[in-house]
Amino acid sequence: MKTKDEIVKNWLPRYTGCPLDQFGEFILLTNFQNYVHKFAERFSCKVYGMDRPMQTATNSSGLSIINFGMGSANAAIVMDLLTAIHPKGVLFLGKCGGLKRSSEIGHLVLPLGAIRGEGTSNDYLPPEVPALPSFKLHKFVSEKILSKGLDYRTGIVYTTNRRVWEHDDSFKERLKTYKAIAIDMETATLFSVGISNEISRGALLLVSDVPMVPDGVKTEESDKVVTTNFVDLHLDIGIEAMMEIGAKGEKIKHYHY
Repeated sequence: MKTKDEIVKNWLPRYTGCPLDQFGEFILLTNFQNYVHKFAERFSCKVYGMDRPMQTATNSSGLSIINFGMGSANAAIVMDLLTAIHPKGVLFLGKCGGLKRSSEIGHLVLPLGAIRGEGTSNDYLPPEVPALPSFKLHKFVSEKILSKGLDYRTGIVYTTNRRVWEHDDSFKERLKTYKAIAIDMETATLFSVGISNEISRGALLLVSDVPMVPDGVKTEESDKVVTTNFVDLHLDIGIEAMMEIGAKGEKIKHYHY
């Protein structure tokens, strides 16, 4: 295999156990296997990849969901692999840590952009290029949230490769200088590799912890509360938005430079 196209067409089924023709035109991405199982239960569809690094399911309307794992390296991998099917739109349903004093668990965040603190995206774009979502995709997701009588926050997300930092006061002081609303490990990479691969992309993040204070650091118990109270809503919004955007949303274009 000499070309990228040959590689990704072989590797997307290899990583997921799913044939290329079983993927839909629109994609939900997640870090969590339970999102895939909830999706499959709702639509009575098959889950592929239980013995593979990534799990996926596709409903009869042509919407697929993929659990790609955690971290920026995996985010880059899945956005490269998706070039095998050239999806019309990709929405990341991720969790994030709220960095503002007003942050509350359960808040929804539609990032305006992301700070590329992870390093992975430097293999795809020069450091000066901002990590941005596709505006029309985010606009439609925003309308879907508001139609449910819900609110959301916007702002910049800081993406890092560092998972265990909550104890490090100097790191937290540096975070404050970035003026970011939230922190995660994937968003900047997904946006950047999406730009590089000409894939329309967005992210709807769920605040799952408030790690700037000791009492707000995520634990197994607190994460169970988030799953019980907010995950179904998070998934609902993503499903409805990506199932309807093709019919009701403005056409999403990727501009060539």
